[in-house]
Amino acid sequence: MGSRVVLVVPYAPAVPLFRLSLIKQLSERGDRPLIYAPDWTPELKEIVEKSTGAKACDYPLKRTGVSPFADLKTLVFLAFSLARLRPCVIITFQPKPNIYGILAAALARVPLRAAVVEGLGFAFTPGDNNLKKRMVRTVLQGLYRLSFVFAHKVFFLNPDDLREFVSRGLVRSEKAVLLRGIGVPLEEWPPVPPHLEPLTFTLIARLLKEKGVREFAEAACRVKTRHPEVRFLLIGPLDSNPGAIPEEEVRSWVEKGVLEWVPWTDDVRTYLRKTSVYVLPSYYREGVPRSSQEAMAMARPVITTDAPGCRETVADGVNGFLVPPRDVEALVEAMEHFIRDPSLVERMGRESRKLAEERFDARKINERLLRELGIK
Repeated sequence: MGSRVVLVVPYAPAVPLFRLSLIKQLSERGDRPLIYAPDWTPELKEIVEKSTGAKACDYPLKRTGVSPFADLKTLVFLAFSLARLRPCVIITFQPKPNIYGILAAALARVPLRAAVVEGLGFAFTPGDNNLKKRMVRTVLQGLYRLSFVFAHKVFFLNPDDLREFVSRGLVRSEKAVLLRGIGVPLEEWPPVPPHLEPLTFTLIARLLKEKGVREFAEAACRVKTRHPEVRFLLIGPLDSNPGAIPEEEVRSWVEKGVLEWVPWTDDVRTYLRKTSVYVLPSYYREGVPRSSQEAMAMARPVITTDAPGCRETVADGVNGFLVPPRDVEALVEAMEHFIRDPSLVERMGRESRKLAEERFDARKINERLLRELGIK
């Protein structure tokens, strides 16, 4: 008999960032969950296993692209592994694990099968609707529709995604559960005093156009012509997705003095302490952005878009401001509110922390997920 609970995720380095809280709560119940992910390193396995009591296992997965042979290999590997382990519950995260993990679990007759949809991603993001994107979206919809026939529960992080999946016939409404974020461990993201000098606006994201990185840079350029003392921080790595922003473009912003770029950090809390206002002008189909939740937990106001997922993090005018996607002028105006009245940084920051405690406490969210699955 194997582990009672199996988690299937698409990328091992993301486990300590996004799954540790859930894994620890499963371990506290006496389980020794098994975590399937590609790209484990010996160091990463040791960190996860020693801190949680879980067991880390590799499986083959081609995270991007559509390769029938590679995806079939994933399906067969997981089906045989799950049949051997005979777990009671499987929980999958992100598109390919949600599709092939659930199908494999059905083939292996895992009694309880649950998927977590954490945003709809590039294929469902408004904007360039080229042939390749339409084809990927069509294939994904067909695979979701097939896979979720065999899921007992499908969790969504925001109501827009839930409604879209139900309206498109990808999942039956009685299986769909609104989770409202994966949350953050609040004790690890404590509130810190407001940062006012210099006033600093920060964006943390992969460098994709859909994340609103170009809008952030353009807003920074406009603001700095009137307020050269204001600081702008862009934190995040280059990317290989179709919407990736070229390195030379990012470096041109740095050379012009528009913003400062930090390609990588092991701990964004260092930079959030130096942040006055967190900014995420994304129009990517987010679940509920983790970076915004982290900034809120640390008592930072948030400027973000009135778009699916993003809008869940801001009560407009209370803990920050909502702006239309792709609207640089509205983004500049939201920033100007804080420049004209810096007292908003502290007041709205307090409201952010309060909202994080109400909505985004990872422990409470995990308890609800486990309760929905009947895991005692």
